[in-house]
Amino acid sequence: MIRKHTRRAAKAAFAISLAVAIVIGLYAAAFTRPAHANTTAKPTIVIGTKNFAEEFILGQLYKQALEAKGFKVAYKENIGATEIVHPALTSGKINFYPEYTGVVVQVVNHRTSSPSTAAATYRLAKALEAKKGITALKPTPFNDTDALAVTNATARKYGLKSVGDLAKVGSFKLGGPPTCKTRTTCFLGYTKRYGITKASFVPLGIGLSYTALDKGQVLAADVFTTDPPLAKPSKYKVLADPKHVTGFQNVTPLVKTSVVTAAGPTFTKTVNAVSAKLTTPAIAAMNKAFYVDKQSAKSIAQKFLKANGLA
Repeated sequence: MIRKHTRRAAKAAFAISLAVAIVIGLYAAAFTRPAHANTTAKPTIVIGTKNFAEEFILGQLYKQALEAKGFKVAYKENIGATEIVHPALTSGKINFYPEYTGVVVQVVNHRTSSPSTAAATYRLAKALEAKKGITALKPTPFNDTDALAVTNATARKYGLKSVGDLAKVGSFKLGGPPTCKTRTTCFLGYTKRYGITKASFVPLGIGLSYTALDKGQVLAADVFTTDPPLAKPSKYKVLADPKHVTGFQNVTPLVKTSVVTAAGPTFTKTVNAVSAKLTTPAIAAMNKAFYVDKQSAKSIAQKFLKANGLA
């Protein structure tokens, strides 16, 4: 009789232990599955761009390449100049945008000049941004700097070959985007480094520099070296900048470091693969397709990625 009760007690104890084990297992599973899912989920890449065509093309290139690899991308085009879009990155409104290495050094980080080589400029830009929790991914082969241009007729009239020659012209008007006036990579740098004391600044909308030169509204204008009107033969002359006021301006995608880590190696590999294909002839051809052939940035990027096996 005692043995029978002992057997019943043992069976009951076993049943209770089994039930407790099942409940604990279910409880643990309920919490471990969501945690596992969170560690494998890819973050949304929020790409922003600055306010001109080359940036629109770059934004579409990175956007479409990432989407082809399964990344979810939110796209915010034409946010504004560096002074607006970089704070959008640091504040988290975006987590990715294409920037120029010399601009990172001189405009974002307020250095008076950039290093004397493209590689050194990138290394410094990368180190400066890393302190802010931002990763500068690999730079593009192409280098698109600000430059001062005049018409060929103006160059012949005053014997202009380099920026410093403008000091002998006398009073003249120099045009450029509004941000040019206070940047060490533009008007402020030109006038200080070359001793140009009689230039007055004229703010111009993006893309209006050549019109202003043609109409005689300005004698010299800030342009970008990958602009289609500068393709040879050109009616404009780019003045040499021996003091490297404009610095080196290869593009580096700036990305929140937390996003780079969460997105994983496929993200970095995809972005770097796009950048590696962006040579000077390639970006010049895409800029021409936008400005001259009136193609959309989306269409231009789509064709380029397909031709290079990146989408």
